[in-house]
Amino acid sequence: MFRLGIAGAASAYITLAGVAGASEKPGENVTARPIEGTVLEERFQNQIIYRALQELGYEIAEPQSVEYQTIHLAIGAGDGDFTTVHYDPLHDPFFEESGGEAAMSRAGHLIKGAVQGYLVDKASYDAGITNIGALADPEIAARFDTNGDGSADLAGCPPGWGCERVIEHHLTEYGLRDTVTHNQGAYNAVIADTIANHQDGKPVIYYTWTPYWVSGVLVPGKNVEWLEVPYTSLPDDRADNTIYDGKNLGFSVNELRILANKEFLDANPAAAKLFELAEIDIDDVSAENYKMREGEDSIKDIDRHVDQWIETNRNTYDSWIAAAREAAKG
Repeated sequence: MFRLGIAGAASAYITLAGVAGASEKPGENVTARPIEGTVLEERFQNQIIYRALQELGYEIAEPQSVEYQTIHLAIGAGDGDFTTVHYDPLHDPFFEESGGEAAMSRAGHLIKGAVQGYLVDKASYDAGITNIGALADPEIAARFDTNGDGSADLAGCPPGWGCERVIEHHLTEYGLRDTVTHNQGAYNAVIADTIANHQDGKPVIYYTWTPYWVSGVLVPGKNVEWLEVPYTSLPDDRADNTIYDGKNLGFSVNELRILANKEFLDANPAAAKLFELAEIDIDDVSAENYKMREGEDSIKDIDRHVDQWIETNRNTYDSWIAAAREAAKG
């Protein structure tokens, strides 16, 4: 009787210990497959989410790195589990084209208040070029000509990102096809030329977004200014909010959300709860991206930035983990 009691107690202890371990690591023995964009500056937010998943016991597969349209196709098809770089509503066409609500879910509000639009150097703005519609005038457009063909050279958006659809729509809608050239090379190379031209005192016009380091180098209100558009007009007759800080920037005000395959979310309530709760202040992302611009851009540097962010935001971060563990209990 005594020996059976000891054995029973030991068995109960092992069972309870297993339950406790499972509640601490609900993602144990599960490999999560993230898909990333090709912009290195997004590693910061990616790694914060990966770290949280790892604390929950998940194994993180080697991320695939592709353009945004392909990200959505892969997650919709089940070839990846999630991404942190779904811009809502900018990427809504990609979402719908890749299976929509039947295949995927948009979770939480990871980064709020992401804006995008067109900017010009402050001298041009102060001289009266405050609306991109002004570039329909060939004489005004020629001020931004960098290659001698008479058209304004707009540093724009690479194919497959989503923003290129809006810019192409605007060129037609605002009558800019004959006076503006949309330069769509690798964004970092195109914007580097723009920054160099600005430093040389030349007029510049370009597209950018936040959070990103560009607005830490060409600072709105100091070096450059946001342009307005003549009126709101978006592809597919969308009626999103395009007003930011009293200006009509012509692009939807976005937030970055975590996009995940539905089957993955259904099978992983801990990950689903984490995705729902995780939130990073946009100013924190911009500040980290600026550090990268200033030379702290190695993988080791970025991972150190992640460590620092987690420690600074420890209570919030730990609350995500606790809620995710609780969600896994059912």
